[in-house]
Amino acid sequence: MLRQNALTLALVAAIAVLVWLCLRPAPTPTSVPPPALVAESKIEIQKSKIPPPAPERSTLADSLNSPATNIAADLRLVALILENFRSNFPRTGNPVGLNSEITATLTGQNQLRLALIPPDHPAINREGELTDRWGTPFFFHAESATRMTITSAGPDKKLHTPDDESFAP
Repeated sequence: MLRQNALTLALVAAIAVLVWLCLRPAPTPTSVPPPALVAESKIEIQKSKIPPPAPERSTLADSLNSPATNIAADLRLVALILENFRSNFPRTGNPVGLNSEITATLTGQNQLRLALIPPDHPAINREGELTDRWGTPFFFHAESATRMTITSAGPDKKLHTPDDESFAP
């Protein structure tokens, strides 16, 4: 008898669920979305029309080759730029290659598109090389992944002469 009552109860419950499913109002495809959803979709459409903000221009190299400083300050500044690069790319270390390749990396041709020196900086010559205050490309010598000696040819614009200036942090 107990078993028969349980079966009857289960059958009544199943019939009640079926009746409820059949009699409930069906959602209408033309129903109006809640105002909050309409507002959100308008915001999304407006956002898509707004261009993404331009990346902030780095001011780190602004005083490079400035008449207010000297070559020693310029070399320290380039070393600081390299240090900033290494801090953003700890697994990479120093940028590598010739001056033009290192300069390209420092002007944003890297994985993060991080430009520590603006690509249009006046210290970059037509060949894409970072130059000293006399217009001569700096000489970069990577001593290790975290140590780079930077040399300026000096006023005579010739490397390996007495007026050269170097900085090795």
